[in-house]
Amino acid sequence: MVNLAAAHLFVNGKVQGVGFRNFAEAHASALGLVGYARNLSDGRVEIQVEGEKNKIESFLQKVRQGPPRSNVTSVDITWNSASSREGGFSIRF
Repeated sequence: MVNLAAAHLFVNGKVQGVGFRNFAEAHASALGLVGYARNLSDGRVEIQVEGEKNKIESFLQKVRQGPPRSNVTSVDITWNSASSREGGFSIRF
């Protein structure tokens, strides 16, 4: 049985202007996850992601590392039930 889940993330640190959204999109898409990433006005990156829970957990490991020029200080996570409203993973502006 596939365990579907959703996670709402707020990524803190040096995460804007370093390719973080593209990094998130590439890793989420490679894992077959759906959702979005967007910059927030307070300097954080918001990520909503849905899919198999074990794949989301793999994605979280990548998010905590971030792309080379980033410096992730923390990731705030809220787990939810999957809604399947998203189709693919996108970058929002």
